[in-house]
This record gives sequence, structure tokens and C-alpha cells, in this order.
Amino acid sequence: MPTERFLLSASILSADFGHLEDQIRQIEQCDVDWLHIDVMDGVFVPNISMGPFVVETIHSLTKLPLDVHLMIINPERHVEAFAKAGAQSISIHWENNNNVHRTLQTIRGLGCKAGIVINPGTPVACIEALIDQVDLILVMSVNPGFSGQQFIPQSTAKVQQVRNLLTASSSKAVIQVDGGINETTAKDVLHAGADVLVAANAIFRYPQGIQAGVAALRKSAL
Repeated sequence: MPTERFLLSASILSADFGHLEDQIRQIEQCDVDWLHIDVMDGVFVPNISMGPFVVETIHSLTKLPLDVHLMIINPERHVEAFAKAGAQSISIHWENNNNVHRTLQTIRGLGCKAGIVINPGTPVACIEALIDQVDLILVMSVNPGFSGQQFIPQSTAKVQQVRNLLTASSSKAVIQVDGGINETTAKDVLHAGADVLVAANAIFRYPQGIQAGVAALRKSAL
């Protein structure tokens, strides 16, 4: 069963960048734990977004932990720049890094929490050998690249598989889910064993405003 105190990471990708500081101030007044920053290069995923400079700017605006998700080729070349920019956790994809074990070690060596990400088509078994190297496992519940996509229903079963894997290995890593998270899907993945929810439109574009969006997601755990 989920608990009321799951971690909530607000995805900046859906924020209004014309009023970013104001939106961050609103987030700080809500029950949000992290800020999630999606970094995309237009190669690994079909979109382009933020780099280290934006992370550094956001870091200067808030004390909330910055949860950076690298959707880029050759992430090992860039993890140090994001760590220096203020990232507290850095997650990389299993699918695009031949030396993923080494890159995870590098992230931890930089003083950040290390996360491994798996896309909807990637089996959970692929990350079994990495469990002792990660602090976070991010299950993508949409194909990465754009916010506002519909949750892929099979993701709930995948979260349960990751939970079983962590239990079997006595790992203290947390399970994060990103993509199509709203009041309904949040409840489903929390029941399946998720610890951290990433929400974008459900927070920043909630019809009644940011605070109401966060409250609705929190209520979904009850």
C-alpha cells in the first residue's frame, strides 16, 4: 500500500519559463520534495531542452534538491558539468551508455545520487547487475522526449517488477516513475511500489493552479 509521504518531483519541463522564478516560488510553498530537470539533446530523444547553465540558474533560485534526468548521448561526458551546476541527483539511461557501470560510479564520485533509467521497451532484467550502483531507478511510463503524453498502462507492472528486484537484493534504492502521472495513475504506481513521482502538467498546468495540482496528487495516495 502507498503511504501519504511519497516523494514528489515537479518537472520544470512544463513550467512557464517566462515566469520561472515565480513558479519556483509557488512550488516552494507547496508539498514538493524535488525539482525534476529533463535534459534532452535532440538525438537520443526527439526534443531539445536544458543544459548545465539552466540547472545552475535554477540552483541559484531555490534550495530544493535538483533531480536531473539526462536524455542525451554520451552522458558520461557531461555528468561533471551538471554536478558542478548544482544537481543533487543525476539519472542516466541504460539504453545509450556502453559503460553505464562506470558512469554511475562517476556520478557517485561527484557527490550526487546516481540513477538508472529504463524506457518502456526495456526489460527490468537489464538493470539487475547495476542494483548495487544506484540510489534511484527511474521507470519511464511514456516514451521520453515530450511532456503531456499518456501513461503507458504496462508501466504499473514494470514498477512492481522493479520493487520485487529491489526487495530480493535488499537494496535501499528508490523507485521513481515519470510520464503521464496524474491523480489516477499516481495511485496505481504507488500501489505497485513507487517511492517518487515525477509530475509535469499535473502540477504546472493544473486547471486550478500549482498548489491545487500538488494537493490533488498528494490526495491520490490516500
